[in-house]
Parts: sequence; structure tokens; C-alpha cells
Amino acid sequence: MALTDRTQPFLYALARPLREDLLRLGSERPFAAGEHLMRESEPGRNVVVLLDGWSAVSISTGRSSYRLLLALRGPGELVGEMAMVDGSPRSATVTALGEVRAVTMASDRFRRFLADHPEAGGLVMAQLAARLRGADEERRSLVSLTVLQRVAARLLEFADLPLPDGREAGAAGAETALPVDLAQHDLADAVGATREAVAKALRPLRDAGVVRTRPRRIEILDRTVLRLLAAGASLDS
Repeated sequence: MALTDRTQPFLYALARPLREDLLRLGSERPFAAGEHLMRESEPGRNVVVLLDGWSAVSISTGRSSYRLLLALRGPGELVGEMAMVDGSPRSATVTALGEVRAVTMASDRFRRFLADHPEAGGLVMAQLAARLRGADEERRSLVSLTVLQRVAARLLEFADLPLPDGREAGAAGAETALPVDLAQHDLADAVGATREAVAKALRPLRDAGVVRTRPRRIEILDRTVLRLLAAGASLDS
């Protein structure tokens, strides 16, 4: 299971001249933590290229205040391309996890750019295919993994996100503060479980000294145990 793309980000896969041409099609703007870059069900009038910071892609589930976190998007990645391709309303909401800097451009300008540069269009299609495969993997994990396995895997994935200054989060040692603010309800959204189920999974992890939790903050104290739990081991083994 993975929230992040395993492929090279769209912007960095472009040759430098094409990258510069693309960024000139739009305007750069900042987004504050919690601000929406785009909202589910809105018309897809623009696409966004992330330059710095991380954003969360989520969908509503029909349950009050409950959302499902589908993906994390970071520097160099493209968001909003699906509505551009099929002309449908936005399929998800994209929200800044911290401060985000991005270039936003009109969908029709981006569409013309792809028509003029088939290699860029090929990258978009490859990105869509990779994301569809990732969605299949996520659906499989929801039915095949326990909540504890999903929590352990998600914590490790969040911990591997680059820190704001570009350093690797785990570089300083085993004890790792996640590089994004994460409350228990956010983690619940990320694993497709209820907040109560996630709280139940975190309790023995805290008791065993694997994690430490504070308001909107989770720190990993033992990555090795989390890796074993994500693979299916139990805390008693």
C-alpha cells in the first residue's frame, strides 16, 4: 500500500526547456496549510503543478465529517489532470498539508501544451496508469490487511516523506517525528478505518514504546517493529 507515486514526478520527467515552457503557462501562488488547491465536484478548469510542499488527495464517503485519504502529492507532481482529460467535475479534493507553493494554469492551455508536445502527453498517460494501479493496490489492502498493519505501513510511509528543508526524515536516527502534522482522525482517513479503530491500534504501540503521540503529532520510536507489524507480525511475537 502506498500513498505516494513511485514514478518520477511529472515536472522533473520533462526536459528542462519543456519544463520552463510549461511553468510559463501559469502563475505561481502559495497555499497555506489546510487550504484547498481544488475541491471535489467542482468544474475542472485548471491544473496545478506542485513546486514545494505536500498535499493530500481525499474523497468524501457519505459519512458526516469522514473522508478517505487517497494519495499524497509532492514537489514536481501534477494534480487536476483527470478532470482535464475527461471533462468531468473534480473527483477528489486536494488540500495543502503544510505550506505549499504551486503553479496553477488553465486546463485548455495545458491541453494545448500536451498537443504540441506529445512526449509530455505520454508522461501524463503514464502517470494516470500508475495512479490507477496504485488505487487497485489500495483497494486490495483495505480488504486484506488488518487495521494495525495499515496503521504501521502508513506511519512508515509518512515518516519517509522529505522534511521541509529537503532532508530525509529518518536520517537523524530511529526516533522520527513525522514531517507533516497528523492527528488521529487524519491517520484514520489515511488507512480507511474509523478513528476509534485507529486509536485502538495506536494504544498497544504506545504501550510497547513503538510510537509516541501528542496533539496533532506522532513520533516513531522503533521503525523495525513497525516494519514487522506492517508485514503481518504481532506485538507478542
